[in-house]
Amino acid sequence: MEKNILTSPQTGDSCIHVKHPSGLDIYICEMKGFSSVEALFGTKYGSINTMFKTDEDKEYTTVPEGIAHFLEHKLFENEDCDVFELYAKTGANANAFTSFDKTCYLFSCSKNYRESLKILLDFVQKPYFTEASVAKEQGIIGQEIKMTNDNPEWRLFFNLLRGMYHNHPVKIDIAGTVESIAEIDAELLYKCYNTFYNLNNMVLSIAGNISADEVLEICDECLKPCEDKGLETVFPDEPAEIVCAEIREAQPVGTPMFSIGYKCAPCMGMERLKKSMAAAVTAEVLSDASSDMYQKLLNEGLINSSFGTEVFCGDGYFTVIFSGESSEPEKVRDAVAAEIERVRSEGLNEKDFQRIKKSTYGILIRELNNVEAVANSMINSHMDGVSPFDAINVLSEMTSEDCMNFIRSELSGDKLVMSVVEGTV
Repeated sequence: MEKNILTSPQTGDSCIHVKHPSGLDIYICEMKGFSSVEALFGTKYGSINTMFKTDEDKEYTTVPEGIAHFLEHKLFENEDCDVFELYAKTGANANAFTSFDKTCYLFSCSKNYRESLKILLDFVQKPYFTEASVAKEQGIIGQEIKMTNDNPEWRLFFNLLRGMYHNHPVKIDIAGTVESIAEIDAELLYKCYNTFYNLNNMVLSIAGNISADEVLEICDECLKPCEDKGLETVFPDEPAEIVCAEIREAQPVGTPMFSIGYKCAPCMGMERLKKSMAAAVTAEVLSDASSDMYQKLLNEGLINSSFGTEVFCGDGYFTVIFSGESSEPEKVRDAVAAEIERVRSEGLNEKDFQRIKKSTYGILIRELNNVEAVANSMINSHMDGVSPFDAINVLSEMTSEDCMNFIRSELSGDKLVMSVVEGTV
């Protein structure tokens, strides 16, 4: 078992990567002088992974939407007790989440990290599902789905995705639908667990007041060797064109909420990292609080301090989003589109680009002194197919021409979608 030291050429910060004999990728960052520990045990399995096969399968398996999230909920229950009872004895704060492309189980603590790590590695490797417990969970998650359907921010976001994507499962709620989770049974949960919770498809990331040797000793003790089954995931063909340019929905909100998004071409690995960072810097240059567009919209009363941007991307999807509150969201959309067209012909202001680039660089550097941010960066980078310090390197080499190339190739008016949630009458 070889320790591979990964080091940032810009800052000198480093972490350890180990490919464990069990098949698990392990990332460890010893942060001397810090008192806390953050650990994540994750699988590259999220809500979009509804179609898959392994070397053992002749055909692709298609499973109900929401099953990854459902499985996350059920894994906290074992034959003997609830896992949170075990963490209560070590004093750790434990949680889990399912996103579009990953599921992670995590804990944070300031003492007893060894005991908490053993709990984490143990329960994630011990699934226990019964038909009775599955039926009970269907009722619980069904209520959760109904609650999010009444959440204006949630509806705004998924309506935007539905306006963009014809077939890609990213447009489906992470928890699925009441109808889709009704199709889940214990056998199907075990099928998904045995496919995606194979250690060759998983990552352990731990940072803070730890010893790498102690972490690896615990891993040797707790991890069960897994054979790589050649997992393949596929997605339906997705046209480059959007579905529709505008979606509106009525919800009990005081001021209409909007999300304006550009559907961009998806990509993977280092290409996606470079593109997402260029997109993020571009969006900030166009619309941060000191920009001409922001100040104009603010002075005209068309936006407020909620206005912001996001780059949302993953396997098979990529979009840049401008969102906020406005009584006239159409005017905000038109202003954003007009500003992008102006920059397309006139170019980015170099001074503004350098300011945003330096600010973004500073944020990345500060995160190296945050235990939670370091642990999340290591696991996210691995699942994205890049190294933990690649983002700093990419940003340091970025030029304004990279941002202009992104604008020219991706921010096209025919790929623009607006989602609006407006107040009920």
